Amino acid sequence: MASLNNGKDEVCAWIRERFRPGDRILDVGACDGKWKMLLPEYAMDACEAWEPNARQIKGLYQNVFVRDIAELTYKWYDLIIFGDVIEHMDVATARHVLSYAWTRCRDLIVGVPYLWPQGEYMGNPWEVHIQDDLTPEIFAERYPELKVLLPAGKRYCYYHKRMDDDLR
Repeated sequence: MASLNNGKDEVCAWIRERFRPGDRILDVGACDGKWKMLLPEYAMDACEAWEPNARQIKGLYQNVFVRDIAELTYKWYDLIIFGDVIEHMDVATARHVLSYAWTRCRDLIVGVPYLWPQGEYMGNPWEVHIQDDLTPEIFAERYPELKVLLPAGKRYCYYHKRMDDDLR
């Protein structure tokens, strides 16, 4: 299922203020390629676990890695976007994925819905929300290293790893 539109324009403006078009971005759980379409000027790779989605976005991204992000190895990205991804993992896996990314990027963005149960969608088993209990308080308890980037309503929020706004 494509990610929600909540706050995406504001997040794109935030990205454009801090990252140059030559900077490398990894879009995790790229689905239909929405982030690449919103930020066409950036060099982007995608990690998409479900092969039918990956086939649809192959020409959109520089590289499309068809695998679970927990199994992807990489050296460096300037920005990693986890848009509607963390809720699809158990806490231990999500903490592992974020820990791995932490030292391999300047910043990362995590967008999550709150209290959002979801099962398999259109045959895609990766769509199940394992952490469907997330609230601002539970998210802060499980992922204290992440800071609010943009609260996008009562049911959705964006977080990032930086406390400062001066990334240059």
